[in-house]
Amino acid sequence: MLSIKDNEELTRVGPGTLMGDLFRRFWLPALLSRELPESDGVPVRLRILGEDLIAFRNSSGSVGIIGAYCSHRRAPLFFGRNEEEGIRCPYHGWKFGVDGKCMEAPNAGERDGEGLRSRLSISGYPTREQGGLVWVYMGPPESTPDMPSFEWLGLPSEHVHVSRWLQRSNFMQGVEGEIDSSHISFLHKEYADVGNNKSVRIASADGAPHVAIKETPYGFMSGARRSLDNRHYWRVTHWLLPTYSAVPRSTGTNFTVGGGRIWVPVDDDNVTTFAVSYRVDASLSSRELGLIESGKGFPPRATRTTVTLAGGQRIDTFLPDANIDNDYLVDRNHQKFMNFTGIWGANEQDRSLQESMQRGALGQTVDRSIEHLVAADAAIVAARRRLLKVARDLRAESISPVPPGDTYAVRALSEFSEYDDFNSFVSQFGQVMRAPVHNGGNQ
Repeated sequence: MLSIKDNEELTRVGPGTLMGDLFRRFWLPALLSRELPESDGVPVRLRILGEDLIAFRNSSGSVGIIGAYCSHRRAPLFFGRNEEEGIRCPYHGWKFGVDGKCMEAPNAGERDGEGLRSRLSISGYPTREQGGLVWVYMGPPESTPDMPSFEWLGLPSEHVHVSRWLQRSNFMQGVEGEIDSSHISFLHKEYADVGNNKSVRIASADGAPHVAIKETPYGFMSGARRSLDNRHYWRVTHWLLPTYSAVPRSTGTNFTVGGGRIWVPVDDDNVTTFAVSYRVDASLSSRELGLIESGKGFPPRATRTTVTLAGGQRIDTFLPDANIDNDYLVDRNHQKFMNFTGIWGANEQDRSLQESMQRGALGQTVDRSIEHLVAADAAIVAARRRLLKVARDLRAESISPVPPGDTYAVRALSEFSEYDDFNSFVSQFGQVMRAPVHNGGNQ
């Protein structure tokens, strides 16, 4: 459990908060590149870490992520004209570039227009396009870090599938579900059509895994050990600062497929989840793409739309079709005979509980002071402690929280071993869990 004070510090993400300052030191995905398909096209409304922003692709093809409102009368730039290297406010014609600088202020007059423009900039953040995503850095310019060297960022675009969707909860509820290896024995349990999915079969057979944690420069690796046929089955996932993950997709050391998620807070009450699936040896096949997009796993079935948040902010996002307003399309007959929940896909099962957890005084945030954790929750405890520690170290001593980029080149693994000790298992398979470090990525 956490104290109320620690819980609040862990979950608040706006400007000036402990966790908000931490997140702003990392490169974060903001949207999919394909959401900005053309130069001078339609902008996309975003909200990241409690800041209202818009993304647009200018005439030269560069992407800007800037403050959502004109500095003149605070009119929304979403309705502006995207033209000639900038976006022009439709109210009085003020124009802003991809860096947020005011390019023109036509109603200011000739005499003082130039002086005004130098003072009228709005927020403008550096961006990069890599891995099919637009990434943004919202921290101090002098502290801009390297991009993380995820294996999938160095692969051809045909090898990688990326997606995003809105989850209506605090980011930490999603992160904690992501690194919880015991819940798959129950929440994702199926009574039929398990087939040759070895990890599902093993998880169903042992619902109380032994969980071990190994601290790393990037965060930690978590090993969940289950017993099957007198052997030790280890499922190793990576949690990488601030909220990245690498999750095993198959059993064995012949690594060909991988994936994971990234949780980027919209604000204190909402989070954008990004999912990545990839192959290292070939393009994703039509069958693989069809399975990814079916909603069975990640991403969920979703529709691109505009959502009005509780505070009145409007964002352009992907809203899951199965959601809290329709009870996640739960089928009680299906629950009796087909799977444990009666809900269709893995993410839809996750969200049904993460979005519906008992709220405390912090809005969408769970009151962690009244929970009761067990040994299987070791990864959740480790993530909370690590996030709070690096955020507090940053504030107290200005210690950079960003690990070297090449430490992010890791692979998740699930495999049998004769070892019941996690350190011995890591010594046996550590090289398998290292990915090549790339010098660039697909655009």
